[in-house]
Amino acid sequence: MKRSLLGPALAFVIVLGAVIALQILRRGPATGYAAVDFTLPDLSGTPVRLSDLRGRIVFLNLWATWCPPCRAEMPSMQALYDRLKGPDFAMIAVAEDTNAADVAAFVAELGLTFPVLLDRDNRLPGRFGVTGYPETFVIDRDGRVIKHVIGPEEWMDPRVIAYFEDLIGTSTAAGR
Repeated sequence: MKRSLLGPALAFVIVLGAVIALQILRRGPATGYAAVDFTLPDLSGTPVRLSDLRGRIVFLNLWATWCPPCRAEMPSMQALYDRLKGPDFAMIAVAEDTNAADVAAFVAELGLTFPVLLDRDNRLPGRFGVTGYPETFVIDRDGRVIKHVIGPEEWMDPRVIAYFEDLIGTSTAAGR
């Protein structure tokens, strides 16, 4: 009798798991919560604290040097940073690598000028619910996550630029 219940019980657990997974996927990435504060060193060892950027729109990207999609999106991140950097916009990329020399070489190779922080202990992915790399979080002036992008993005797409310019309060027509 116990054997006859094992099959249906296993099927029930599988179906239930699939339903829960579909509900999570349908809901999409979580937004609307306060970003977890953290302090991490940049490549020169200077500590950078997320909460010190309050009052700005913050572009927070978690990535790794061994990640091909991360490498692919970095040039458009640099172009977005060049376009929007200023008192109302901050970009920080957090490398989830243990070797700072690898990160520094990657940054130099691609000519990146936005701040790159090191998370050698890989604490941020769990705190932000990261499922893979790259993942980007847009944080509003009050420190709340308002957008979560899973995977690489073309950050210079006109719709993306318009989104950030609207958040910042600038526009292309204003001479940018």
